[in-house]
Amino acid sequence: MSDPAALGLAAREALLVALAVSAPVVLAAAVAGIFVAALQAATQLQDQTLAHVPRLCAAGLALVVFGPWMARHVVELATRAFVFTR
Repeated sequence: MSDPAALGLAAREALLVALAVSAPVVLAAAVAGIFVAALQAATQLQDQTLAHVPRLCAAGLALVVFGPWMARHVVELATRAFVFTR
């Protein structure tokens, strides 16, 4: 087994990759949510289902656009992790 410092570095790298990979989807959903909230406040339309559909569509679109980039980073991390354990 490897030393604790190397395991700590590997865990840190995994957390940073998880943060970077999830950021585009979370940011797209947040921007869509802010836009819908502003639109609802301007029109006085307070329907709960109206707020969820644009966020879901924005998250799906972000997954389609950033999916290959996200997959590449996760595969690189997995490759480094399996090489690390040998």
